[in-house]
Amino acid sequence: QVRLVESGGGLVQAGGSLRLSCEASGRTSDDSHRAWFRQAPGEAREFVAAISWSGGYTAYADAIKGRFTVSGDVAKNLMWLQLNNLKPEDTAVYYCAAKPGALSLRVSTYIYWGQGTQVTVSS
Repeated sequence: QVRLVESGGGLVQAGGSLRLSCEASGRTSDDSHRAWFRQAPGEAREFVAAISWSGGYTAYADAIKGRFTVSGDVAKNLMWLQLNNLKPEDTAVYYCAAKPGALSLRVSTYIYWGQGTQVTVSS
């Protein structure tokens, strides 16, 4: 079992920045890949960014490419998502997720989830 806890969300004006953190504990050998997803009200949960925990390979959704950056510290079991040039359409609950096996962009393949952190961007 892997426990994930997100932090760092908040209210920010359009054009502003936030840094989200995800701390893992428990059986962290089970998660070879970690990712960020987000879910806006009334919308499906969608992929944002992912990182391969062993090789540092990253992947991004087109909607946030060039504005968001995912990174991690394996020794500290920490993952971050730097959100720059935020837009009102980035408003959502952001979730940290982890999975063993191959890197994936699909919500259904991730088996460990955090409780989420709210990001609200005002115009």
